[in-house]
Amino acid sequence: MATQDFLVELGTEELPPKALKPLSDAFTRGIARGLEEAGIEFGKVESFAAPRRLAVRIRDLADAQPDKSVEKRGPAVKAAFDDAGNPTRALTGFATSLGVTPDQLDTLETDKGAWVVYRTVEQGKPTVELMPDLVEQSLAGLPIPKRMRWGAHRTEFVRPVHWVVLLFGNKVIDAPIMGLTPGNKTRGHRFHCPKSLIVPTPNDYEVVLKQEGYVIADFAERREQIRAGVNELAEKEAGGKAVIDEDLLDEVTALNEWPVPLMGRFEERFLEVPAEALISSMKEHQKYFHVVAADGEMLPLFITVANIESKDPSQVVSGNEKVIRPRLSDAAFFYETDRKTKLEDRVDALKPIVFQEKLGSIYDKSVRVAALAKKIADAIGSDPALAERAAMLAKTDLVTEMVLEFTDLQGIMGQYYAANDGEPEDVAKALNEQYMPRFAGDDLPTTLTGCAIAIADRLDSLVGLFGINQPPSGTRDPFALRRASLGVLRIIIERELPLDLQTCCQWAEENFTVLTEQNTASTVVDYMLERFRAHYDEQGIGAEVYLAVHARRPTRPLDFDRRVKAVEAFRQLPEAQALAGANKRVSNILTKQGGDSIGETVDASLLQDSAEKALAEQVEQQAARVVPLFENGDYASALSSLASLREPVDNFFDEVMVMADDDAIRNNRLALLNRLRNLFLRVADISLLPTAG
Repeated sequence: MATQDFLVELGTEELPPKALKPLSDAFTRGIARGLEEAGIEFGKVESFAAPRRLAVRIRDLADAQPDKSVEKRGPAVKAAFDDAGNPTRALTGFATSLGVTPDQLDTLETDKGAWVVYRTVEQGKPTVELMPDLVEQSLAGLPIPKRMRWGAHRTEFVRPVHWVVLLFGNKVIDAPIMGLTPGNKTRGHRFHCPKSLIVPTPNDYEVVLKQEGYVIADFAERREQIRAGVNELAEKEAGGKAVIDEDLLDEVTALNEWPVPLMGRFEERFLEVPAEALISSMKEHQKYFHVVAADGEMLPLFITVANIESKDPSQVVSGNEKVIRPRLSDAAFFYETDRKTKLEDRVDALKPIVFQEKLGSIYDKSVRVAALAKKIADAIGSDPALAERAAMLAKTDLVTEMVLEFTDLQGIMGQYYAANDGEPEDVAKALNEQYMPRFAGDDLPTTLTGCAIAIADRLDSLVGLFGINQPPSGTRDPFALRRASLGVLRIIIERELPLDLQTCCQWAEENFTVLTEQNTASTVVDYMLERFRAHYDEQGIGAEVYLAVHARRPTRPLDFDRRVKAVEAFRQLPEAQALAGANKRVSNILTKQGGDSIGETVDASLLQDSAEKALAEQVEQQAARVVPLFENGDYASALSSLASLREPVDNFFDEVMVMADDDAIRNNRLALLNRLRNLFLRVADISLLPTAG
């Protein structure tokens, strides 16, 4: 089958920069998925995205769908012909519905008799007929929260669409897309090349745009060109290093078709303002990259990326310097103003700010968190007084001028202002560390005071919101309780804190008087333990390992983690599957015979067979060896030791009849099995692991 390259380009007004890459990816996936569903063969799929265009190129696209054999079954042969062998109404009706005559039908022999069938070959449709609909379907499925109309058009898209390129080889597919007639003409840079450019074939697309149109259409190429240019400029012009935030780099890439990095300067006096405030101002408002010296100290420089190759770059730089100066002046003014009022004098200002209608104000939350943080600090060996102090000051920077203007600086400015007020170092650090980890993989609090505040703040939200029956549901999680849960688990595990979630949640519950739900603490603990599933899935640990540990409901996260790691190591042992199967068998036997009512005291005088005597002896030896290991939390060594029970367990089930006629002997054997199972249950329910066979 013949193949050609295919190209579709949608030319628009400037697309939202933060949405450009997701739109491009979704557009590309949609077309590829449509081709797969249509059964059309194709090669490499390439995407292009720039401020005024989305494009997809498909290499080696087949010129038609493959032909497809079609078989439709009709009535049984017995019902298709009468005694004289003439077609019945059933047969003629079937043939008529297909537009054929009865003599054009075949028969199909099956084990249930013979049937009349219609066989034909359905010819595949030409690709040029299918592509317009596939493109339209992909565009309709793009993740656009709010679509717009323009002019007299009824077509809707994220931004007005002005041209469409639709090429199969060197031929234009002449079918409307987004209400426009496609062609082979794209448009160049809005200022450098404000005219139409002919794209002879799909293979020429990015070459024409780059060489004639001053447009680098490939998003990834443009991104790396910006990175290299910014880095080179910082090193060459300032002997420094540009700090490139990846999200900002994506946004700048989406803003420029022909990127030209330029370096500007601001007054050194602004360096007295915390660097984070300067960076926030430059990054959020102006999309600038900041520059640091070899020692990491911020330099009074910035790098902007212009979407034009100016004949006089100094004018562009000067314009950017004029724009950033008032921004930095505002930051400096806010910083000076804020430092005149101590954080402790701002506590009352939190009273009118609502945290949640039923749970009270930010001030009310601070009082609760302070009480909880004090207990947590005591439990982890930190200073309760410092934790209580930090918790009462934790949210006060929310009412400072700086944070009101730059909301992403909450906590960061709190630390600066607390240090300025002469607060203890741990208290100052905790005001920033309360928000850690801010996202997956983020740093954790370095101080125990920070750990106490971070945990207390999250648990207060979890217990409070669950207690008024406002847990997360589906994709709705306005208070980010899922992230809060994972944050608590990470802090406790990675900082190795000896905290029990049940105890901590009960402490949190005691601070509320408005909760309407019963057993809130236990409900929250169950919810948090469920978060462990995704946590371990990301580490490549199977769900069955998590479920085996979860079945025992250990409520100390550090203990939970050690059990999971131990079971994962045990699962790799050659004895694991057989022992898991044996535990499953034991569990079934004990459940049928009364479960919890069965003891684990074994009477040696009632042991008869050599296999049960050997198992009893081995179980006692293992108990003496592993119980101390369990008590010290060394689950890995304990399970490794218990793996040696495989042979005596196998021999027991091969040679011993558990359900003996004699009640005393039967109950003694059940007790032995219960004692065996309870040893494993000190770690996890390994009967939930995959079994041999």
